[in-house]
Amino acid sequence: MIQNREAFLDKLATTLGRERRVEGVQRPDWSVTPQHDVFKDKTQDELVDILQEHCKVIHTTFKRTGREGLLGVLAETIKGYNGKSLITSNDLRHEEYGLMDFFDRNAEDLHVHIWEAEKGKVNQQIAEVADVGLVFSDVTLAESGTITLFHNKDHGRSISLLPKTFVAIIPKSTLVPRMTQAATLIHKMQTQGEDVPSYVSFITGPSNSADIEMNLIVGVHGPVKATYIVVD
Repeated sequence: MIQNREAFLDKLATTLGRERRVEGVQRPDWSVTPQHDVFKDKTQDELVDILQEHCKVIHTTFKRTGREGLLGVLAETIKGYNGKSLITSNDLRHEEYGLMDFFDRNAEDLHVHIWEAEKGKVNQQIAEVADVGLVFSDVTLAESGTITLFHNKDHGRSISLLPKTFVAIIPKSTLVPRMTQAATLIHKMQTQGEDVPSYVSFITGPSNSADIEMNLIVGVHGPVKATYIVVD
């Protein structure tokens, strides 16, 4: 229920000195669109190189592997974080990339919790004490080193917000130049009547802050370390 919407919009129109426009409104056809030109001619491999270089800026460990090497790289990463417990989303890609078998084989040394919507806040409590949060990136922004997560009932944002460390698996096909393409994709989903994510997270490396004297401090809240694994 939206309160006082009509009165509010009527007042805006009056202040602008015109009648309310309730139909026939179209997006302007801009003559210059620089946001679409950044890295527009780059190949997927070139975008990977840009992402790798920017990971140095955002204090994120970058790794790259083929599909056959993913599980070995993931095991190495979790071991490097001294991970004994892991929380992840209920994602169909786990099966596609062989992660379910990986979880089963390592059950003695690694406790894995897959998000269960029916457990509600229990998932968040598990995330608070987990060593590693593991996700798949849905859209990856090369320019800023940002992963985009489309959340739903099977993928709570606590997975990438509360654990001690954070690992993102990035299928190379998800790479785009910048935020422009991610926003365009979400808008397209909406206009085509597709299910739009309940909320979207844009995550750029581990937690950090520059609130005090503009000095960057990394690992101040949430995940203190992050690793991106690009999968060809």
